[in-house]
Amino acid sequence: MNTHWLATPSSTPLTRREMLWRSGAGFAGLAMTGLLAAEARADAPKSSPANPLAPRQPLFAPRAKRVIFLFMHGGPSQVDTFDYKPQLEKDHGKPLPFPKPRIVSGATGNLLKSPWAFKPYGQSGIEVSDLFPNVGRCVDDICFINSMWGSNSRHGAALLELHTGSDTFVRPSMGSWITYGLGTENQNLPGFVTICPTLGHGGVNAWSSSFLPAVYQGTPIGYSSVPSDQAKIPFVANAETSRDIQRMELDALREQNTARLKVTGTDGALEARINSFELAFRMQTSVPDVQDISGESEATQKLYGLDQPKTKNFGRQCLMARRFAERGVRFIQCTHSYKWDQHGGLRSGHASNAAEVDQPIAALLTDLKQRGLLDDTLVLWGGEFGRTPTSQGGDDGRDHHPHAYTMWLAGGGVKGGLKFGASDEYGFYGAKDKVHLHDLHATLLHLLGLDHLQLTWRHAGRDFRLTDIHGEVVKGIFA
Repeated sequence: MNTHWLATPSSTPLTRREMLWRSGAGFAGLAMTGLLAAEARADAPKSSPANPLAPRQPLFAPRAKRVIFLFMHGGPSQVDTFDYKPQLEKDHGKPLPFPKPRIVSGATGNLLKSPWAFKPYGQSGIEVSDLFPNVGRCVDDICFINSMWGSNSRHGAALLELHTGSDTFVRPSMGSWITYGLGTENQNLPGFVTICPTLGHGGVNAWSSSFLPAVYQGTPIGYSSVPSDQAKIPFVANAETSRDIQRMELDALREQNTARLKVTGTDGALEARINSFELAFRMQTSVPDVQDISGESEATQKLYGLDQPKTKNFGRQCLMARRFAERGVRFIQCTHSYKWDQHGGLRSGHASNAAEVDQPIAALLTDLKQRGLLDDTLVLWGGEFGRTPTSQGGDDGRDHHPHAYTMWLAGGGVKGGLKFGASDEYGFYGAKDKVHLHDLHATLLHLLGLDHLQLTWRHAGRDFRLTDIHGEVVKGIFA
């Protein structure tokens, strides 16, 4: 090894202190190089203005290509669905034997056992409540995270934290981040659609692109108070103007807008408007096809429960999700809204809610698996928080509870038949392998081949990401 540079002019060997002093500038240079490289990545163009939805290569080999999020708005109870607590049954009616959180949503009473029985399903033997017998039969494809927790006990803030990573500020939704990072596989459809979304508790902010370009915003199909069979992307058909004439009009408009951009320079709003016009034009041929389910077999429609009044609404959402997924849409959300908030009427409310979604959810998992889509489609289920193991409003209600609850994932490279993490013996606090919503977001991005630390956008003088300054990838759930 050539070490002549370590010698002084008189060839006297350097002391350790002198060597560190002389090489210090080199270490600083290396650090500066790293900082400048990171800044260059943040300032670099994130996508082609001409086609911002073009599919982009992930950073590393992905386990999933797309996400279907089944959002249970209101907060389903973990101890009544997928987190069986025998000790809660034994201590029913007794006071909680440890302090409650300092800040809670409301007053709660003693411990309240689940009104529903649990039984094991599948080869994994995971216990599932009688509320979800159909989902129970799919447990060997599901990874249950029983140690989820969030930072807020109020619906609006918790809903935004789940969707955007922030319970305080308006930030891009996870669907927008994912579409920005990967583009979409079908240039004739939006990259991110949300079916029958809620208009409350944050409303459009739950599917907003915020400071990301508007092309990455979710496209709503109907909204929560409209039956799913009436939920359509509006103004797709134009019976008055032929496609040839529309094309000529758009070309003329694009020429004017492009000329304007040469004068103004970069204008994100104008560029997004140009791209939205082009996407809307292309959607005229693709959207009617994906929204028309008449070609689905009678057996498939029955599988999703479209023949039953109780299940047909959410069943259609789930069927539409599959149709969008197989056509290359990157992020699809179905919302069961706003029904899971049982401060009282737990027995009737949760029973009715589960009866509406249990069969459609199981049908979606079954259908995706039969079509070979479950391997690279990540299905996520959950609400904005769970519910207290203690009673509220007598013995037939539970309060909001962000301290430990259950969400589950299926397909897309996660390990099926797995219970990851654990809450305490009553389901009140996380006791093992706690998973914050930031960790969930980091994990979703990783499964899609994206690094949550590198998927950034420069805004207001700093680099933002979905996980902000938090988040750890939960590798223990990977297949």
